[in-house]
Order: sequence, then C-alpha cells, then structure tokens
Amino acid sequence: MTGYSRSAVPPFRYLCPMLITISREYGAGGSEVGSRVARALGWRVVDNELVERVAARAGLTPEAVAQREERVPTFIERLARALVAATPELVVPPEAGGTAFSLSEEDLVRVTELVVEEVAAEGKVVLVGRAAPAVLAREREAIHVKVVAPREWRIRAAAERLGVPPDEAATVTDETDKMRARYHRQYYSRDWSDPVSYHMLLNTAALGLDGTAAVIVERARALGW
Repeated sequence: MTGYSRSAVPPFRYLCPMLITISREYGAGGSEVGSRVARALGWRVVDNELVERVAARAGLTPEAVAQREERVPTFIERLARALVAATPELVVPPEAGGTAFSLSEEDLVRVTELVVEEVAAEGKVVLVGRAAPAVLAREREAIHVKVVAPREWRIRAAAERLGVPPDEAATVTDETDKMRARYHRQYYSRDWSDPVSYHMLLNTAALGLDGTAAVIVERARALGW
C-alpha cells in the first residue's frame, strides 16, 4: 500500500457515547440485526443512510447519487459523487482538476472515515458496515459486533433476497467477503476474520436474527445504555 496510512487521518476527538457497530459476512443478516437492535433500544440505525446523508449535504437526491449509466456504482463511488459536489476541496486538489471518478481509493477511504466519525459522534446509533469497527476501534463507549453464519446458509439467504440462482449467489457472497477482507487488511492492517477485533462474534444461523439482536441488546442494557 502506498500514499495512505491510518495515522494520516486526523484523530477522532469527539466523545462517542453509546455506539454499536456491526460488521457482517455477506448474507448473514447484519442489516436486519442492526435494525432490530436499534428498534429495541430506541436508537437510530445507520446503514445505507450514510450515502443519503452525503447526498443531502451535496444537495442531491439519493437516486441521483446512485445513478451511473448501465451499472449500480459501489458505495465508494456513490459517496464520492455526492461529497465531491459538496466539498471538492476536501478530496480533490484544485490544481488537479479531478472528479469523483479520478479520485484515488485512498482518498475515498479517508472521506468514508470522516463521515463514519461524524455519524458516530451523534451517539445512540447502530452503525452497520463501512469498516466502522476499525475506524472507531479506539472508542471506549462502543460495542463492536461481527455477525457470521455458515457459507451455505448465507448463500441460500442471498439467493432468496437477490432472486438469483444459488451459483450466482455464491459468487456474490464470496466476492463481497473477499472485498471486505481486503479493505480491512489494506487500510487498517486488520484481519477481518479475527474474532479478537470484536467484542462479540455471533452466528445468526444458530441464534436467528431475533436471538442475535437480543444478545446485543442485553449487553447494551447491562452497560446501562
């Protein structure tokens, strides 16, 4: 890796009260668990809302942010399109004449971190994905959870949700997990699969979505949240 290091990112200086992050294997139901936890605690869940928040800052609709010719863009591309429109000086040097599509991934990772930290600073939030456990690893008032399930179970869940054959769902499942593992390894020097990186590692196939959420909620309440 060149041109980027986590130490180059300004430290998160805000108090981060009562925060739950959920990392998840693809198809394990992390978003559903996050929604259940937030509902039980009376908190907010932030998942795809992260893109919507940036779009609002840029004066765009989420639909405009998501549109890109024949294909749906990645989260990073959607985030870049919206944020560059709002504050291009943050990630594109004026002399470079860059656009959202010429930005380096390293710059966009930094943008993602800034938005994650902004959301987390509001407190009482369940934040799903976006490498939040790595970005906010130093925050004491947080519960970092990883949601997992056996591969075949996740493939079946993905096939049902996406409406595609199992072999296609398997490809999406495996490629998405590889991308997430690479992202954590490259930008945070973390093993995404290492359980020590999380406070809880929960199996949704064994516990169910409601059961998984209940374990997280019980821990939060034990902490007085």
